[in-house]
Amino acid sequence: MRTVLRASQLFRHHFPALSLRRNAANLASMLEVSQLQQKKLNSVVFPVKDLMKLLSPDIDQSNFKLFDPTIEEITAAEQLFRPSAKHLIDYFTSAVRMDHAPDLLQPEVCFIGRSNVGKSSLIKSLFALVPGIEVRVSKTPGHTKKMNFFKVGKAFTLVDMPGYGYRAPEDFEEMVEAYIQQRRNLKRTFLLVDGSIGVQKADLIAVEMCEEFGIPYVLVATKIDRSRPAVLLTQLMEIEEFIRTQTQGCFPQPFLVSSLHFSGVHLLRCFIAHITGNLNVK
Repeated sequence: MRTVLRASQLFRHHFPALSLRRNAANLASMLEVSQLQQKKLNSVVFPVKDLMKLLSPDIDQSNFKLFDPTIEEITAAEQLFRPSAKHLIDYFTSAVRMDHAPDLLQPEVCFIGRSNVGKSSLIKSLFALVPGIEVRVSKTPGHTKKMNFFKVGKAFTLVDMPGYGYRAPEDFEEMVEAYIQQRRNLKRTFLLVDGSIGVQKADLIAVEMCEEFGIPYVLVATKIDRSRPAVLLTQLMEIEEFIRTQTQGCFPQPFLVSSLHFSGVHLLRCFIAHITGNLNVK
């Protein structure tokens, strides 16, 4: 019964409003029934679990479960992304070169990805509990031209990096390479790939950059709502194979997210809380 109450609280108090307000209200109503609650909870918080049901039992699934937090841990991590009088969350500053970057000591994570991969939309979803925060989302690829720093209280800083590939800034490699190589408080780089098409040739730019400098990074598959489950599972398996055979510094577990349906965002928040040393469970 305790887990059911925890799950209900998670959806009632931590599901974002935005365009999902009506869906959140419907889910909250549906989740009064414990069985439906658990099913929806697994689908939204752990989207990979639905896909794993399509796999043959003899296929190794261990790399998809390396980070498998409890509902209590996810609920605790949600508090990190909820602002308060003593825990301010907001845009801090921008920089076009490393000598313009703020001198911060708290843990830092950065998000990088090909133009139009949905990076700004995902960051906006991560900060959906913060009223009025400005995370610009554009229909035009290559909108982000600077390194944008967001402070999450004294817990950590999140950095939105310029996109690469189509319409990337001319000094992209110089800017991003300098940041990744020099930023001492960088705990993890989140490399976004389009979940509907998988790892592309352009993505190898960022992969090679992280590998060259020995930077720990994670692959996050975005836009998972755009593919049928069978197609998405194929892409997921190919991403996992790419990580296993062609990388050394990448976390073995890829993460799945949909900024539109908010799938996987709670889990990603919890992982960020974990790697920045802020996952405190009583």
